[in-house]
Amino acid sequence: MAELSPSEKKIYKDPDDGRQRFLLELEFIQCLANPTYIHYLAQNRYFEDEAFIGYLKYLQYWQRPEYLKFIMYPHCLFFLELLQNPTFRNAMAYPASKEVAHRQQFYFWKNYRNNRLKHILPRPLPETTADTPVSAAPPPPPVPPGTAPPASIAPPAAASAPSPMPYGIPPGSGLAKNDPRNSTTDRRKRKKDG
Repeated sequence: MAELSPSEKKIYKDPDDGRQRFLLELEFIQCLANPTYIHYLAQNRYFEDEAFIGYLKYLQYWQRPEYLKFIMYPHCLFFLELLQNPTFRNAMAYPASKEVAHRQQFYFWKNYRNNRLKHILPRPLPETTADTPVSAAPPPPPVPPGTAPPASIAPPAAASAPSPMPYGIPPGSGLAKNDPRNSTTDRRKRKKDG
């Protein structure tokens, strides 16, 4: 039986085919979406360790599509990219920088939907000009002599644009009545009745 060389003896094989490592790296990279955690890493001088900086560079493979689909907090990839810059790593050691990053992240989340709706919703048609013919309404039918003319019928209203809040509470559903913020009764009256 042939003996194994020292380099062949040191090859490590994951018992679970890398599943545990995958989950640990996924959990760590998603923690980077939290500016407070990045501040913690900076305060504890992790960013001064060259091995840790190398690990952050290694984790950039999560930006590839086959790994990207597992990430639930996409801000972690934004912060991972920022952590490649030594200036950002040093700045995150200060509480004021952490607060600025946290505030900017909050405003992004707060306004993201409205900003996206500006680009998704259909835009109104441009105004008609003198060059384009305007279709006229058909003339009303002739009225027989001795009868009253029919009541004028308004032309059909133009189709309205979809609501920017398509998931609102439908009118008449009864859900808005149970919402305490929309209560029409005076609180003082409820206390007296109870």
